[in-house]
Amino acid sequence: MSDIRIRAEQREERILSPRAARAADYNDTRAQTETPCDVRTAFQRDIHRIVHSKAFRRLRGKTQVFLWPEGDHYRTRMTHCMEVNQIARTLARALDLNEDLTEAVALGHDLGHTAFGHAGEGVLCELHPDGFRHEVQSLRVVDRLERDGTGLNLTSAVRDGILNHSKGAGPLLDVPVASLPKTLEGQIVRLADLIAYINHDLDDALRAKIIAEDELPRATAAILGSSTSGRLTFIVTDIVQHTRQSDQDLITMSPALADGLEQTREFLYQRVYYNDQVHCEFRKATRLLSSLWEFFMGDLNRFYAEYARNALRDGPPEDDVRDYIAGMTDAFATTLFQKVFTPRRWYIY
Repeated sequence: MSDIRIRAEQREERILSPRAARAADYNDTRAQTETPCDVRTAFQRDIHRIVHSKAFRRLRGKTQVFLWPEGDHYRTRMTHCMEVNQIARTLARALDLNEDLTEAVALGHDLGHTAFGHAGEGVLCELHPDGFRHEVQSLRVVDRLERDGTGLNLTSAVRDGILNHSKGAGPLLDVPVASLPKTLEGQIVRLADLIAYINHDLDDALRAKIIAEDELPRATAAILGSSTSGRLTFIVTDIVQHTRQSDQDLITMSPALADGLEQTREFLYQRVYYNDQVHCEFRKATRLLSSLWEFFMGDLNRFYAEYARNALRDGPPEDDVRDYIAGMTDAFATTLFQKVFTPRRWYIY
């Protein structure tokens, strides 16, 4: 049976770019040694482990931008990962890179994100002594938290892509190589993450009437296009063209595209992410998660006995409280807050 996997590895060797990652080169890069699968390559195996993880299923209940939206068509953290995956795989295919590695990183990159989006991340960053970064927490999820503390035992290329996927607020070009993922597939996901959220957050904000079409910055329509499909086509084409022409081992883009994306991202921060109508709910979410943190830290015996019976306890208690809160969905956090802090009527029978 192992000939099925071997043929897949040989096919990668034949058809992929010399700059692509080969699954056969990563069979022995797991923290715990495993016998390779008879049917699946190492990266295909990682995809399946991520998709079948509990952390991945919880992404459907975590905020992207609009807190716990009632509408059916607003993005969640899970749909975000799926859109990142489609953009990333399109780029990888066009550049003859490894689609399986790209998909594994894309689907796993946000597993450590908190409830209530970046509001939750900000709370834990402020309260935990070592701060909080969702990409670091995503790696902890796949390394330690899943499978009752044994982790998913992913390949080094997928782990590297997850850890280094976050773009941050810096420029898109002339980025220090040391801050980038080691594989081109990981670099693709890093850009696809930005491309996805810029496009779907614009779409969601327009749907919610937080902004109007005529308020978009000039660069958005003039450079990127006036529709989601048009923007994505232009962005993908530009990145493929300029990466092919580049003599560097980097995924890159034109200065015009970088300028358009940066202007649009800045517009989203000013008009959507910090919009009073949106932000007032996140202030409530901040107080909610802060209260839960203080409650757990104030009575650790109860925390471990009632709430986090399977905590790792491989570090200070703050780590276990962080892991527990970071894993919550919006609905779970809200329900738990009500249970802990809202008085219940006393019934006499």
